[in-house]
Amino acid sequence: MFTYLLIILAVFLLMEGVAWATHKYVMHGFLWNLHESHHLPRAGAFEKNDWFGAFFSIVAMGLFGMGFAYGAVWTAVGIGVTAYGAAYLFLHDMLTHKRFGVNIKPKSGYLRAVLRSHRVHHARRTKEGGVSFGFLVPVKAGKRSALD
Repeated sequence: MFTYLLIILAVFLLMEGVAWATHKYVMHGFLWNLHESHHLPRAGAFEKNDWFGAFFSIVAMGLFGMGFAYGAVWTAVGIGVTAYGAAYLFLHDMLTHKRFGVNIKPKSGYLRAVLRSHRVHHARRTKEGGVSFGFLVPVKAGKRSALD
């Protein structure tokens, strides 16, 4: 049981690197045509950028299916990916972009830092020259993350 908890935690933490790389090299790269909608005012409940969330949801479901077929390690990996997705949904979509009718005014230093970091990222509306590509690890204004 402890091993599975470690796998879940490790995958959750590794997902920040996966998200950073996907955001920088895929979303601000060859799939900018989907992600660009996220850097423009939203014209409805959904945006083209939401396809990325759908993709990662399918990946997580596939991992759960692999867990069913091949063993609990894959289920633990799926839980780690899903937990990261839930944190992303809350911190990015709900806290930062106030989606789903949620309007939270963060009081904690961490939540304010995440909000500020993402605002730094959105200061540019182009695919080039961006900073702060992570989602859960905030970057101080004017600074680059260790990964940027």
